[in-house]
Amino acid sequence: MSLLKKLEERDLGAIGQELYSFAADMFPICRSITGDGIRRTLEMIKKEIPIQTFEVPSGTTVYDWTVPKEWNIRDASIRIPGGSRVVNFQDNNLHVMNYSIPVRETMPLSELKPHLFSLPDRPEWIPYRTSYYQPNWGFCLSHNQLLALEDRDYEVFIDATLEDGHLTYGEYFLPGKSSEEILISCHACHPSLANDNLSGLAVATFLADLLSRQDLRYSYRFVFIPGTIGAITWLARNQEKVANIRYGLVLTGIGDKGGFHYKKSRRGDTEIDRAAAHVVKHCGEDSEVLDFSPYGYDERQYCSPGFNLAVGCLMRSVWGTFPEYHTSADNLDFIQPMQLARSLRVCVGIADVLENNGRYCNLSPYCEPQLGKRNLYRSTGGDSIGTEINARLWVLNFSDGENTLLDIAERSGLPFATINNAAELLCQGGLLSAITDGDAGLA
Repeated sequence: MSLLKKLEERDLGAIGQELYSFAADMFPICRSITGDGIRRTLEMIKKEIPIQTFEVPSGTTVYDWTVPKEWNIRDASIRIPGGSRVVNFQDNNLHVMNYSIPVRETMPLSELKPHLFSLPDRPEWIPYRTSYYQPNWGFCLSHNQLLALEDRDYEVFIDATLEDGHLTYGEYFLPGKSSEEILISCHACHPSLANDNLSGLAVATFLADLLSRQDLRYSYRFVFIPGTIGAITWLARNQEKVANIRYGLVLTGIGDKGGFHYKKSRRGDTEIDRAAAHVVKHCGEDSEVLDFSPYGYDERQYCSPGFNLAVGCLMRSVWGTFPEYHTSADNLDFIQPMQLARSLRVCVGIADVLENNGRYCNLSPYCEPQLGKRNLYRSTGGDSIGTEINARLWVLNFSDGENTLLDIAERSGLPFATINNAAELLCQGGLLSAITDGDAGLA
């Protein structure tokens, strides 16, 4: 039985609630590209799957980059002298520009304002800002908060450290029959942002758990990393493993109500590109396939010309195209349990295609075999009888040792799962035989 069939036997709503609860548990943590926030997040993932964590020292050269100093924050505020806090990190960790250097000063509003960031067109929302590689400090606040600041002195306080430490990432390897690997990559460096960060982490963690219970064709490697610098660091430290990566997916932004978007790998025509495009087309939701561009998430690093790996990116709403992106509105109300569950289902569907996309040989190739005498001219339930029989006829006709099941699914317009089910039944009926890579003349 395929992994997708096993998933569909379970209550998708209950799975969605589990995914949402996991994301909600991680939501309050102030993550960054280094520091205790990402460590805490990886520890929470480790309670679900046995990931291994790695620490890379600050100052380590990784290709053209250098692992930065480690940043940790305990508290921050803008306070009226002798009075209350008007901006409080404890209320929302987006209030502090990520990677702010420590500050303890009293200054007038005119001096403070260049360090304040807001969204005039979304006056209730707090923006998310970073300064990883330039020493700086700042506060993010709603525009309404900014307008309410009186022209007076303020006590500015950021209790943070920026010092030599480590970059931390997590990795989980699942061995399969083949040493060829499927890479699943998620960034784990954003603070309290639910869709652009936690949705991918939650779905990847549950996908890894599901796959760990299967007899796998491919090996799978899950990496939970800081964005950009984390992927660069992982590649620099694991260059000898890259040759084993056959395909990969970057998962991000897959918890909102938007339709699915799959961004192709740089190569554009690989099996992962075709599999992902096929699955989102048949998932029952709006979908779009996007060409590769050298901007976005960590597919940029995996698809850089020196590696040129077949790694695409699966999203719902595309980064930067929805107003909630990188704001406090990307919260737990913005993601939905059922959307998370359906995203997991799409990921499982893609894995099913990769795991089961074989070639077959019709053992009765001269004219159409009689299905009725083999009890194959009837429905087994699920699809209509017309769809099931149609799938069997497509598989029989194109199982010539050259076409894969994905080839047949694409040409017939039927979902891969339907074609795969037909192939399994035809094998059981003695009409089809799977071709192995070692079969002469058919590699």
